[in-house]
Amino acid sequence: MRIVVTGGAGFVGSHLCDRLLADGHEVVCVDSLITGKREHADLLAENPAFSFIEHNISQPFYIDGAVDAVMNFASPASPIDFPKYPIQILKVGALGSLHSLGVAKAKGARYLLASTSEAYGDPEVNPQPETYWGNVNPIGPRSVYDEAKRYAEAITMAYHRYHGIDTRIVRIFNTYGPRMRPEDGRAIPQFVGQALAGDPMTVHGDGSQTRSFCYVTDLVDGIVRLLLVELPRATSSSPSGRWTTPASGAPTSRARRRSSAGRRSSRCATGWAARSNTSEPRRPSAEPVILHIWGRNGCVPWSCVSLGRSRSLVPVEGEERKKTMGSTPTSGTRDRLIERLRRQAVAMQNGYRREDALLTTGEVAMLFRVSHRAVRCW
Repeated sequence: MRIVVTGGAGFVGSHLCDRLLADGHEVVCVDSLITGKREHADLLAENPAFSFIEHNISQPFYIDGAVDAVMNFASPASPIDFPKYPIQILKVGALGSLHSLGVAKAKGARYLLASTSEAYGDPEVNPQPETYWGNVNPIGPRSVYDEAKRYAEAITMAYHRYHGIDTRIVRIFNTYGPRMRPEDGRAIPQFVGQALAGDPMTVHGDGSQTRSFCYVTDLVDGIVRLLLVELPRATSSSPSGRWTTPASGAPTSRARRRSSAGRRSSRCATGWAARSNTSEPRRPSAEPVILHIWGRNGCVPWSCVSLGRSRSLVPVEGEERKKTMGSTPTSGTRDRLIERLRRQAVAMQNGYRREDALLTTGEVAMLFRVSHRAVRCW
């Protein structure tokens, strides 16, 4: 599998990258290095199956080639980070989750969110079952992390229910192990650091509180198992957006979406041969560009550009080229249309539309020098 790990240079994320590579997967690590460490990524740099992208996922991003899974571990997570990076934590929980879900949706990939026990806030029930909704202070000093993760869970479930994305959420409790920061602020690194320095050990409160601790490699083992397990998939049961579990042998939501593509009311204009409807993951190929444009009512409000190894747009050849219009767009007009397409592609991948980048079917036909009949239902 080709797996994107956001926050892959952090404490848990770097151990997750280690495990995935050891299991034979290809890993694309994306990290802003706000709290992650480049040396964690450098440890894996010589592995040809590993690549590193320094990027803050609070900003839109795109991954070239096929992606089988997106694992979102991006966020400062230590108590010392909450007052230091409050806005960044809220943004990565909200915008970062939106953008990483957009990548998963665009690629047809499985999505796993690293959430937290902080989703329960200051729980009144111990231990917390998953049916417990928590006791959260939305304006307290820890609220930036609590609410960011609660929002991340909410948008993950929204993408699952509305778009049929295959999603998983893991709520991580106290984890310890190598690569933790000595000044992390959590119990075990604090105790170890004070013991090594010969300082008195600090116990907060009256000492009656309890914690559950999990070693990082044990946590990663559970996370990988959750990613790979085949769960019952959802299929759209009604236009209301409710989703139900399919009967045994019924097609999955992704298969249903692919098989029903030709029945959609939207329209697709393509200047290249459309990608075949197969369940096999799409891998980078020599084909320069595959363009899918979805629209309604004579215009094209949504588009997604899937790039191969080349990043340039080239005109079609052969029989399709014979379906040209009477006029050929000037170079300047063509460049403007292409730029609008690219802006719309980034917008669509991240879950919104740009009104200033809409294309009419006539403009699409002009851009690819095909007749209006080539702007066809797919």
